[in-house]
Amino acid sequence: MLEVSDSDALIGAALAHIKADEFMPDEERAHAESAVREDESEALAYLVDPTDLVAELAGVELAQASWSSEPVEYDPESLEWDLDEEDGVFEEEADNA
Repeated sequence: MLEVSDSDALIGAALAHIKADEFMPDEERAHAESAVREDESEALAYLVDPTDLVAELAGVELAQASWSSEPVEYDPESLEWDLDEEDGVFEEEADNA
């Protein structure tokens, strides 16, 4: 889970990254800039390379990666946001089983 605390900063960083990519064709650059301005997940996708996330892991080779996102309201009091939750089972439920 990721919380975007400054959307403008995220989008600005992604736009700078796209602008600095000397190998990106102009048509693709225009499309990328438009996508980044419209969707924070697109901005994130231009800044985070999934290959880099697993490159140092022994025995792992990234075959395919994809992104998905949806805006949600965070409520720290809700059990839905319990960070101790694992695989849909809350710890207190597991302790009682």
